[in-house]
Amino acid sequence: MKNIIFFGDSLTAGHGLPAAASFPALIQRRVDGQTLPYKAYNYGVSGETSAGGRQRLATVLARHAVDVFVLALGANDGIRSIAVRETSHNLQFIIDAVRRQFPAAQIVLAGLEFPFDLGPLGGHRLAHYATEFKALFRTLADSNGLPFVPFLLQGVLGRRELNLADGVHPNAAGQQILAENVWQILGPLLAAVPHSGN
Repeated sequence: MKNIIFFGDSLTAGHGLPAAASFPALIQRRVDGQTLPYKAYNYGVSGETSAGGRQRLATVLARHAVDVFVLALGANDGIRSIAVRETSHNLQFIIDAVRRQFPAAQIVLAGLEFPFDLGPLGGHRLAHYATEFKALFRTLADSNGLPFVPFLLQGVLGRRELNLADGVHPNAAGQQILAENVWQILGPLLAAVPHSGN
């Protein structure tokens, strides 16, 4: 059995929902449905920034051998307007650490766009930050040769019927769309990996 580590924040954790409704759990159902030899582990922590993820990474890597690592951090960096350079450095640290410890692991990067209307910050400053923030994920994916989910929240962001009352976190229906967004990239990758002898 191979391991898929989902490493993210509240979007990955399935904030406000039963664990079975989170997109990693939904992906596990798809994996089981296709009898693929993978076990999904959800290491999503609500409120996590890229810096927080960097700090807890070693603990996660010590718990499991990693065959696939889905990196989905950055939303809270955007909310806090953390410098794009800092977010990029933290995510690169995580990528490098996974590769160093598990050189054969496949790393999938989930992209984000500046996710929320922060009102008073508005104007040119916010637009510039939003452009840089969105670009950092594609840049990291390209420079590291990673399979890339262009926008984790595609089809969910801004749609009230797909989010909890806070307007920020996907509800169960929204998590199903997140699972589909990730599966479009992850599914073919899992199916393509030879499994004989495992």
